[in-house]
Amino acid sequence: MTRSSANPMTEVMPRPKVRNNVRSWTRSSVRPYVMIAPAILVFSLFFIYPIGYMIYLSVLDWNFVSPVKDFIGLANFKGLFQEQKFLEVMKNTFMYTTLTVSLTIVISLLISLWLNKQGKVYAFVQGALFSPHIISLVSISMLWMWLMDSNYGLLNWFLNLFGISNVPWLTSPSTSLLSLVIVAVWKGIGFNALIFIAGLQSIPKDIYEAAELDGTSKVRTFFKITLPMLSPTLFFLTIIGIINSFQVFETIAIMTQGGPLNSTNTFVFYIYEYSFRFFKIGFASAAGVVLLVIISLMTIVYFNILSRRVHYQ
Repeated sequence: MTRSSANPMTEVMPRPKVRNNVRSWTRSSVRPYVMIAPAILVFSLFFIYPIGYMIYLSVLDWNFVSPVKDFIGLANFKGLFQEQKFLEVMKNTFMYTTLTVSLTIVISLLISLWLNKQGKVYAFVQGALFSPHIISLVSISMLWMWLMDSNYGLLNWFLNLFGISNVPWLTSPSTSLLSLVIVAVWKGIGFNALIFIAGLQSIPKDIYEAAELDGTSKVRTFFKITLPMLSPTLFFLTIIGIINSFQVFETIAIMTQGGPLNSTNTFVFYIYEYSFRFFKIGFASAAGVVLLVIISLMTIVYFNILSRRVHYQ
């Protein structure tokens, strides 16, 4: 007998489909980038490109009309910090931001503690407080201009009832910035209070019950339980408030135009003024770069220092 040349136990196994595996791996690795490509394109077009172009303009001398753009290096930045007006703008912006953010956070937190209850009355008050947030700043500015009129404003009429003389809300350098802070706080309280209420309702009730059984006072309960549990909400509202305050524009453009005597001029209005009034695009772009650096540094420092104190459930 002849030995069979083919052994059934040693039949050749089919080759693995290497090409198919490579193709499927390529698809699975490329597909996520294809799906996020539209978002990256929009982000690059409306965020990365404007920032890069602003940095490019900051080293040029250009009047926004002439096609000639002269490269002058860091002369715009040097001129910024040598100008007294710009130093006043920085001071005004930091004062406005500090007062607006701190007052809005404190007042809205106190209001949210009172409104964190069930009932139609509390729901109505929550809606009434939130309504200024959805009204345009142009309408709010026009309303507060009438309220703060030095001669015929409703606020001065109310103060006159108690024998207090008229307050030059928007016409005096000593009160104009504070007047804008009042407007910003009035508009921001409703939004912050609503976010605080959501944070309060997310705190487990068992913790309060345990504290009550231990005989802990309400003040100690607030500082040892409520405030630490609200730290993520505080962290979020503070960083958002800082960024928004540094970018304030509408109320200043409508109510004070940066005056009187440059007392209410802030970063964004200063950039607008040098861009579209004086046509110093390079100078305004340099101010924009400084604003970008300040906000970025404050955000990084804030995240690195205070994020460690945030208590996440």
